[in-house]
Order: sequence, then structure tokens, then C-alpha cells
Amino acid sequence: MQVRRYTEADRQAVLALAPRLAEGVAPWRSSKGVLAAVTGWVVEALARSTEPGRIVLVAEGDGIIGFVSGEQRTHWAGEHELYVGELVVAPGYEGQGVGRALMETAAEYAKLQGLKAITLDTGAANSNARAFYGRLGFAEEDVKLTKTLS
Repeated sequence: MQVRRYTEADRQAVLALAPRLAEGVAPWRSSKGVLAAVTGWVVEALARSTEPGRIVLVAEGDGIIGFVSGEQRTHWAGEHELYVGELVVAPGYEGQGVGRALMETAAEYAKLQGLKAITLDTGAANSNARAFYGRLGFAEEDVKLTKTLS
């Protein structure tokens, strides 16, 4: 496996992985709306991947087996950080180090940019992702609460 920067030739393979971002979303959310949103996030990340402060990396093995996108942001407390918008590993490749390799490469990029942290969001119901990020040393910082109305 090799982790490298995204190129336009990777577009279709990366977009094919986008629906995985809809996994682990709260059950009261519209599945059609969630799928449209996550696909839009990936399309935007790819379109802006060459802009300063942005990065999209792909893991290549037997084709594209994962990707991560990130952008530099300033936290409301003032620290500069890399915000990871999307991390996806292809089905059948989970638990094989693909996600870890993508996140480690993103962390190397962040350090080279002089950034102080990496932040990301994931669904509270996405226990696999939360456990994965915990193993990488991420700590839960914010909690979002929702009450559905009938």
C-alpha cells in the first residue's frame, strides 16, 4: 500500500467510497439527505484539493482503498489545526492499517505546516470510528445534543 496525494485520475474511485461516510449516522436523519450531503463534501474536497491549506490523500493498493481530506483552520481558541473532513477505508480493508496510514500521513502534513492539532467530527453512534480514533490518540472534545420533534 502507498499513501500519496490525490490526482484527478483518482476521482471516480474516491467518489465511489463516499457513501461509507453515511454509516453510523443517527437513525432519525434522512438517509437520502445524508448521502447527498456526504457526497457533496467529497466533491468539494476534491475540487479544492490543490488550494493552499488543503490536502486530499489516497491509499493505493489494489486500486484506491481509502482516502482522507483535510483543511487548515483556526480553532475558536486560536490554535491552528488540520480539520479532517473525511476519512474512508474501502470495505474489506478495515483493520489492515489503511486508515492509520492515511491519518499518520495527514499528521505529517500538519506538522510540516506548523499546525498544533488535528480535529474531526464523527457520529456518536459510529462506535467503530470512535474506537479507531481513540486508538490513534484522539480525545473527545465536544458533545452535540439533538432532540427530535414530532
